[in-house]
Amino acid sequence: MTTATKRNLHLPIGHLSKAGLAASLLVAALPASASADFRICNTTVGRVGVAVGYKDDKGWATEGWWNIKPNACETLLRGELAARYYYLYAIDYDHGGEWAGEAFMCTQDQMFTIRGISECKDRGYKKTGFFEIDTHEQTTWTVQLKDPVLGGEGTGGE
Repeated sequence: MTTATKRNLHLPIGHLSKAGLAASLLVAALPASASADFRICNTTVGRVGVAVGYKDDKGWATEGWWNIKPNACETLLRGELAARYYYLYAIDYDHGGEWAGEAFMCTQDQMFTIRGISECKDRGYKKTGFFEIDTHEQTTWTVQLKDPVLGGEGTGGE
C-alpha cells in the first residue's frame, strides 16, 4: 500500500516518484471476494471532483466529473479492470488544491466523456495533468484521496 496527501499547488507526477508518491494517495487492491471495480474514496474533509483516464479497445478516453462528498467512496468504472494503468485527476472544491500529474489528457468543466488525448485545446477541451495509477494487473482497485497530515508530508505505506 502507498500513502500520499493532497497538495495545495499543482504537483507534477515527477515529484510523485516512490517516496513522493507516499505523500499523495492511498492505493489498495481489494480482496478477490469484493466486486471488481475501479473505486475512489475521498477521506478528506472537503468535497472533491474526480476525472479518470484510461485506454480500452477503442483507444484513449477520459471521463468526469464524479463529485464525491467527504468520507465517501464512488465506483468510477464497473467490472473487472481491463488495463494495468489508469489515470486520475482530482480537485478539492472546498479548500483548493489538486491531485495532478504529467500524463496530459482532455477535460472540460461539465460532465464529459472524451475520446482521444491529443490536441485537447484545438478540440475545445482543457489539457489537464493526470497522475498514473499502476494496478499491477489486479481486477479491482481502490484509490483513497487523503488530506495533508501535520506539515503536509503524509505518512508511509502500511
